[in-house]
Amino acid sequence: MTSLDGKVILVTGATDGLGRALSAELARDGATVLIHGRDAQRIADTVAELGGGTVRAYRADLSDLTQVRALAGEVLANEPRLDVLVNNAGIGTEVPGGGARQQSADGYELRFAVNYLAGFALTERLLPLLESSAPSRIVNVSSLGQQAIDFDDVMLTRGYSGGRAYCQSKLAQILYTIDLAERLDGTGVSVNALHPATYMPTKIVPSPISTVAEGVEATRRLIDGDDVGTGRFYNGLRPGRPDAQAADPKARRQLRDLSERLTGVTTR
Repeated sequence: MTSLDGKVILVTGATDGLGRALSAELARDGATVLIHGRDAQRIADTVAELGGGTVRAYRADLSDLTQVRALAGEVLANEPRLDVLVNNAGIGTEVPGGGARQQSADGYELRFAVNYLAGFALTERLLPLLESSAPSRIVNVSSLGQQAIDFDDVMLTRGYSGGRAYCQSKLAQILYTIDLAERLDGTGVSVNALHPATYMPTKIVPSPISTVAEGVEATRRLIDGDDVGTGRFYNGLRPGRPDAQAADPKARRQLRDLSERLTGVTTR
């Protein structure tokens, strides 16, 4: 693994679970960690725990694209470099809402909005900074729980379930990872996705199986590990095989076009 001294790393969803534990390790190992969270008190508690000298805080509700744009703008205005972006923030199958269908501030299905669209919009807006800081990395925290995107009903207005919504949003992250890696070829910016561990003990998991430490280890490898490549999906520390839709160029293009329309972000 490479040294983290002098590296600037943005971790979304850094005030709880995997994000908080990962941020603590990164700060301890010399990185400057940009802590993102939604709740001011949780942000303050996390910054205090990690030590103010190596962390800076950013607040945004990722269910609101206006706040996502503002978050990106603040990072671009305040940070001269960004070595790693970890899109970790997300919501589960039943938390919040008990699995009932909910909508984001922009009127989109909530899990698709938070787990996928927010990361898409944030990443695309931060690309210039990541490219100017190259070699740099993007890590999308996805899941083995995946379900093909229904492009005729992406917002799941029919036959809704929290599990289906979650799995669709997590596969969308992987399609985006592969598409983005192709677009970033030759820029020095790599992008990978992973299932960090199975049912870690976080607020969105009712019955834990793995430990947060396992998830931190797997995610950390994509942050500064050797020979991880780009455009790949990992199951923990090993290469994984995502749903077949991830290998479909037409589906990846459909998702990009849809994401541009929904977020107002134009890709290049």
